[in-house]
Amino acid sequence: MKQKLRLRQFEALMAVVQHSSVTRAAKELGISQPAVSRLLSDLGQTLGFTLFNRRDGRLVPTQEVQFLQSDIQRVLDLMGQIDDVSQSITQRKAGHIRIACLPGFATSHLPNVIAKFLKNRPGVSFTIEPDRPERILEWMIDEQFDFGITDGFRGHSAVHSRDIDVRTVCIFPTGHRLQNCTHISPPDLAGEKIIHTRRDSDFFRSLSNAFLDTNTPLETLVETRQFTAACELVSLGVGVAVVSELDAVKFADQHILMRPFLPKIAHRLSLVRPTLKRPSAVTLEFIDAFAASLSPFRTSDDTGLL
Repeated sequence: MKQKLRLRQFEALMAVVQHSSVTRAAKELGISQPAVSRLLSDLGQTLGFTLFNRRDGRLVPTQEVQFLQSDIQRVLDLMGQIDDVSQSITQRKAGHIRIACLPGFATSHLPNVIAKFLKNRPGVSFTIEPDRPERILEWMIDEQFDFGITDGFRGHSAVHSRDIDVRTVCIFPTGHRLQNCTHISPPDLAGEKIIHTRRDSDFFRSLSNAFLDTNTPLETLVETRQFTAACELVSLGVGVAVVSELDAVKFADQHILMRPFLPKIAHRLSLVRPTLKRPSAVTLEFIDAFAASLSPFRTSDDTGLL
C-alpha cells in the first residue's frame, strides 16, 4: 500500500533544495541528519523517483523535483498561512462577524465601537445589516447572523438575549422655554408637539402611560421608528421628544438641549444571538465590547444581563 505524503517530507525536500546539503538542511529544520535522510528516502519511495543527484559534493534536485518544486512551495506557503491565521483566531485577532442592527446603530455608535475593536485585530472583518426588529429576529432564528442589536424583544427559545436598559432624556431646541428646567415631566410638556416612536413600540406605551398617569394629553406631531430621526427633527426646531440618551448625545452640538425625563423610562436594548449556533471567540469578545460601550448610558438599576 502506497504511503501518504507528509508535510514534514516536503519541508525536508525544500530545505535540501535550498542548501544542497543534508547537514545544513537538518540544522535549519532542527532535526538530525539521519532524520532528514529518512524523510527523503520515504518521500522518494512514495513518489516513485529519485529526488537528488550528487554533483561536485552537492545535492542537485532531479528534473522531476524541479518540475514539482513550485507546487510543493505553494503547499508549504499555504500551510504557513493557515498556521498564522489559526494563531490569529486563537488570539481573537482574526475572523468575520455578521451583525444585524436597528437602522440608527448602523450610522451611530456602532461604527465607533467597531473602529476601536479593529485597531488591534487586523484579521477581523464585519458585515453590518440594518433592518427592523421583526427582521432581525427572523435572521437570528435562521442563524443568518452572529449578533443582533434590537429592541422590543420578548424572548424566543432559538435566541439568546442580553438586555441593557438605556436612560432616556427629553430633548428640545436651544432657546426653548424648557431650558430652565432641571428635569422634565409630562406636565412640563403640556401643549408641546411631541415627536415620538411608533405607537406599537414598547417604549411608546411606557411614554404614553407616563402622560396618562398625570392626566396630561400627549399631542403627537411626528411618529417615527428611529430616535435619530426624532433628534434630527428637534434640531430643526420642529418639536420636542423623549429619546434614548445614547442617541441624544450625538446631537449635543446641533442646537439641542437635553434634560432627564421623569418618571424614568428606560429604552431596552437587546443584544441577541442564535442559541444553537456556537459563536466564535472573537464574536463573544465583540459582544462584550459593545455592551461595555453602553455602560455610560445604562440606568442605575440595570445589570446588563438576563
